[in-house]
Amino acid sequence: MSQLLRNAQIFTGEEILQGWDLLLADGFIQALSPAGTAGVAGTVVDLDGGLLAPGFIDCQVNGGGGVLFNDQPDTAAIAAMAQAHRAFGTTGLLPTLISDEWAVMTAAAEAVRRARQLGQPGLLGLHFEGPYLNPARKGAHDSGHIRPLDRQAMDLFSAEDLGVVLVTLAPEMVPSGTIRQLSQAGVRVSAGHSAASHGQISAALAEGLSGFTHLFNAMPALQSREPGIVGAALTDPDSWCGLIVDGHHVDAITLRVALAAKGAGRMMLVTDAMPTVGIGAESFQLAGQTVTVKDGCCVTADGILAGSNLDMAAAVRNTVSLLKQPLPEALRMASLYPAGFLGLDDRRGRIAPGYCADLVLLDSDLKVHRTWIGGHMALH
Repeated sequence: MSQLLRNAQIFTGEEILQGWDLLLADGFIQALSPAGTAGVAGTVVDLDGGLLAPGFIDCQVNGGGGVLFNDQPDTAAIAAMAQAHRAFGTTGLLPTLISDEWAVMTAAAEAVRRARQLGQPGLLGLHFEGPYLNPARKGAHDSGHIRPLDRQAMDLFSAEDLGVVLVTLAPEMVPSGTIRQLSQAGVRVSAGHSAASHGQISAALAEGLSGFTHLFNAMPALQSREPGIVGAALTDPDSWCGLIVDGHHVDAITLRVALAAKGAGRMMLVTDAMPTVGIGAESFQLAGQTVTVKDGCCVTADGILAGSNLDMAAAVRNTVSLLKQPLPEALRMASLYPAGFLGLDDRRGRIAPGYCADLVLLDSDLKVHRTWIGGHMALH
């Protein structure tokens, strides 16, 4: 059945429209038309003047709703995570598996495969964050799981029934040609937990490296005589950078400098969310250690950041308030740009005819009131 959405400001991905209606049917946007000009054949939904935007897309979701994907790599966990993050405007996500043993990696892949078969709303694919990382930049990852990349992993990543597969690795820790092989197989490859030099990153970009995982975190700082991974990321015009805008992972001024250097279009918001998102818990277990939520961030007993307690709606608000970005750009950083990174911007990240009916309704404080995934509405 069709829905006619009325009385909203509509952010199309380019501009905010006033006085337009949006027609949804069969899971897609059918028409965007001046108010009152579309025929009504289904349900009319009055949006009370709220801001209707493309649904948020999060490429890095370790957990939510009390679930850590590593601890429960099954379809129930994926459903719980998707439900928890949907309440904060996320209509598409990649469950993210932190470095773990092979059996957990294959279980996670099977869970995503099965969830896709079941039609899990909001599931776009799978993100393997490790275990092919640099131990010197492991962060909260368990060093016991970090190991060389092998043939069976290449085959797992290249599976065609997992949706979009994203792999975070340290380019300096894999053989030359590996990134090219993965890229040619359709895998998105992102550099992270890496101490690579500028030259090593340049070579990886030439092979098909397409992104940088939580820029500035778990990598060396930009230096005067070694620009390193940060310098390569900010000067490459074609790659995407994930930013954790929670006020803890990276100073707001540093992120504002990065945005000015990189320019608009390739900086995207990620949460790196942990199980506490959506339930308000104060701690959780990660690889045998207790992680505590303190002042809004997740830290181990040693004071190491371990993911975040961030949701995408908060990331958008922080991008406006802390990074001084215009609201349309903040919304693009949460929707259109991650869609582009994942190769999905021909069907997601915009409000336009033919695009998926994945939407979020925000109030004047940028709090989430409703979401639609495939045209199915939920109140929050």
